[in-house]
Formats: sequence, structure tokens, C-alpha cells
Amino acid sequence: MRTSLRPILFLVFILLSVSLACSAVTGGGNNNDVPPVNGGGNDNPPLELPTTVPSMVQPTVEQPVIVQPTLEAPTLEEPTVGPQKFYKEEFDANTNIENWSYFTTGPGGDDSNLVIEQKGEGLNFDLGALDLYVYYLYEGETYEDVALTLVAENQGVNNNNVSLVCRLDYDNSEWYEFSFESGGVWFLYAYQDGYNTLDNGGSNKLNQGKATNEYGMTCEGNTITMYINGEKIKEYNDRNYNFSEGQVGFNISSLNVLPVTVEVHSFDIAEP
Repeated sequence: MRTSLRPILFLVFILLSVSLACSAVTGGGNNNDVPPVNGGGNDNPPLELPTTVPSMVQPTVEQPVIVQPTLEAPTLEEPTVGPQKFYKEEFDANTNIENWSYFTTGPGGDDSNLVIEQKGEGLNFDLGALDLYVYYLYEGETYEDVALTLVAENQGVNNNNVSLVCRLDYDNSEWYEFSFESGGVWFLYAYQDGYNTLDNGGSNKLNQGKATNEYGMTCEGNTITMYINGEKIKEYNDRNYNFSEGQVGFNISSLNVLPVTVEVHSFDIAEP
């Protein structure tokens, strides 16, 4: 029996037509192909994506170098202490020697071995000759009324004089002087053409030998008051000489025995 092939061929034709139609709709070929950017042809090469991600290089930020300014400490000069009206001089390393001067007199008059130097706790006087009188004067001011206090230590023989001086007029060679011998005898002089004794006496308040004493003198108007170690000795009213104004200072004197060494610890100039 012969089977007719027409129906089979017709069916194959139908399936082939459907298949071609589907290919036309999808554009045919491999669906994974990337179509051209302009929609046709193959003029533009396909885009190539990088296979690795470039590493991000962090910029190197340099820290600024901060230079600290160099601060130089100012140079401080030691102040020069000028003359003062009322003050206490302790004769230490800060003493301005330009504020002071001295002269010598006395029967001996030989000051070639005289030594005056800052030493220990004050100003040291080593006279080095017999009968030598050394006057040490403050040059800063002149005074009418004034109170003086001297602290001095005897470091030599117990045979010398320590004095305080007020209203010293160097040009006219005149002054008042309160003088204490190391044995306890005191004198008040008005110096004018020599030593004129106004008053004198003795006191057991003086520390004798190698000891320290405080000598005091007040010149106020015509009245001169004398002290030893804080105790008032006597008050004297001058009606003859009437010295009115001058320098202040002190005196260290040798007599007839050496060595005479006295260390002055302080000299106080104050209002009376």
C-alpha cells in the first residue's frame, strides 16, 4: 500500500516556515553578540572592559615643619645704685664704691700700708700704721638734720677709736665728731682748726675686746645726741660752732698699738 508523502512534506514546510519567521523576529545569529552602536554594520570595534580595577594611589601629604622661633632672653644689666638720701649701706658686693670717698689725717699720717676692702660681712679696715685717722664719707648727699648708726666689729687689738661724723664741710675743714675709744671713753668734738672737745665721758655699755658694737649719733638743729648699743649716752646743745650742713660718714683710727683691724658691717643714714 503506498502512503502519500504530500501531507508529510506539507507539514515539514509549515514547520520550516515557522522556524524562519522566528529567526527573522529575533534578528538571527547568536543572541550574546553585542549589536553595533549605530545599529548597523561593524564599523566600530566592540568596547573592551578592563579586567582589573586600577588601585587608588593615596596622595602623600607632607606635614609642615613648624620652626619654633628662638627667643633670646634679654640681657639684664646689673643696676648701678645711685646716691640715695636715706638708706642703709651694708658694704657687700653690691655696694657702689663711687658713692664713697675717704681721706686720712693724724699725727702718723702714713697711709702707705692702709688697706680698705670688702671682706667677709662688710668693709674691712686694716690701718697698718700708728696714729692714723681714716675718714670714710658718703658722697651722695649733704644733710642738715640726720640720724647715723654704725655697726662695727673690732678684729685687732683693743686700742683704737671708732667715730661718727655729721655736717662735714670739707672745703672749710669743719664737722661734728662723736668718738669712742675701745676702752669705753668717749668724746664729742667740733673740728675747726683742730679737735675742739665739746663734751666727754665714759660708758660701760661698750663691748670691749674683739667684739661688735653699735654706735649712734643724731644731729638735729643745735642738738647732738649720742648712743652706744641702743642706749642714749648724752645730749649736747652747741651754741658756739653752729655747723649747719655737710656730709656724713665715720672714722677708724689707730693709736699707739697695732694691728688695728675693724670690720664695718653697716652704716645707716636716716631721718632723726
